[in-house]
Amino acid sequence: MSFLRRFIGWTVAASLAGCALGPDYKVLPPPAGAAGPFVAASPATSDTSVPNAWWRLYDDPVLDALITQAFAANADLQSAEANLAASRAVFEGARANLLPQTKTGFGAIYGRDPTTDEILELGGRKPQTTWLDDATIDASYELDLFGRVRRSIEAAHDSSEAVAAARDDLRVTVAAETARAYGQICTLGEAINVAQQSLALVTRQANIVQQRLEAGAGSQFDVVRAQVLVAQQQAALAPLQGQRRAALFELADLLGETPQQAPLKVLQCVTPPRLSVVMPVGDGAALLQRRPDIREADRKFAAALADQGVATADLFPRVTLTGLYGGAATEPRELFSNNGLIWGLGPQISWSFPNLTAPLAKLAQAKANVRAAVWNFDSVTLQALNETEQALAIYAAELNHRAALAQAQSEARQEYKLAMNEFAAGEISNLDLLTAEQTVVGADAALAGSDADLMGDQIAVFKALGGGWQ
Repeated sequence: MSFLRRFIGWTVAASLAGCALGPDYKVLPPPAGAAGPFVAASPATSDTSVPNAWWRLYDDPVLDALITQAFAANADLQSAEANLAASRAVFEGARANLLPQTKTGFGAIYGRDPTTDEILELGGRKPQTTWLDDATIDASYELDLFGRVRRSIEAAHDSSEAVAAARDDLRVTVAAETARAYGQICTLGEAINVAQQSLALVTRQANIVQQRLEAGAGSQFDVVRAQVLVAQQQAALAPLQGQRRAALFELADLLGETPQQAPLKVLQCVTPPRLSVVMPVGDGAALLQRRPDIREADRKFAAALADQGVATADLFPRVTLTGLYGGAATEPRELFSNNGLIWGLGPQISWSFPNLTAPLAKLAQAKANVRAAVWNFDSVTLQALNETEQALAIYAAELNHRAALAQAQSEARQEYKLAMNEFAAGEISNLDLLTAEQTVVGADAALAGSDADLMGDQIAVFKALGGGWQ
């Protein structure tokens, strides 16, 4: 027992004195200028930090409920949660290597071998064919002298955090795509209403032209020309209705439902959701802290560093303390008697020496993986900044575009009113009236299309900013 206590003391001391080989993790610096204000920020945005639940800025209870349901039922998110649970289990398994590994066994075998003969001779009997019973508990503990176990735990932990970041990045996408699908349903509802109003307008005008022909004040050519415009406006309705149904099915998929279970109540929305405040976007520093894909790249870099530490430790001997305790006898009752007692304790050293080709190749691979992780971090960071700046630039441009279209619509309606009055007074031809009519129909459709684009551009900004995962 004195020897055992001394041996355990040596073992603990050696483990505590061990070092973890390989480079330690340090935060990678972002590209120069990445933390400053956004270049494409405009008066339509503010430097206030974007809230996590950015969709609530639309003040739309239906949208809030849809995103809550998507977070709870989306199939891709559920798969990501399962992947995260698996990665955390791997981490727990790696942590278990800090403890002694034990194995208990019991067996019985009929036959004759030198071990059986020796046991029989110890009991004063001659060798013979008989049953041999054994019951043992084996234990082993790796002395982590060079940090192989500790670096393995670090690698598993960092990899698990990378999987968690990937799950969070998927939440950002699910929130954005759910809002986008709902926004499309609303904006397409608006476009359909505009198209129906335009159809009613051109139909009414076509009826007037027909009545004028019947009264002898027009021509068949005017009637046909007016009817062509009616047919064109009717044709514009079908694609809008089909696109709206497609957006509904896309929303059902995001909610984890079949097309038969699609939430038909959202078809009641015919007005695009509007932001209740100026769009908050924050700055580059907040973006770098918030984007889950940047955090994922950082965690992959940390895991690569830890893997390099494991590969470095594999160049050195691996020392394991092993022991066993139990009994072996030809009779079960003698298993734990003094004659049947078996035990042992001692170190075991394994080392890929002198041929270190394979460990050195593994180390070279690990170092290359670290370099790749560094470049991947830079690439992801630059992509995040680029996506945000592009989304902000497109959003600002669309705001200006919509303002111009709204002005054009107002002028087109005024032009149409004037044309109606002048046509009734016989001051302009039917062709002039038809042209004014086409202009107002086109202006209404263009403004509805801009509303759809603007909603999509807003969602793109929020998605680029990385909100919605917390």
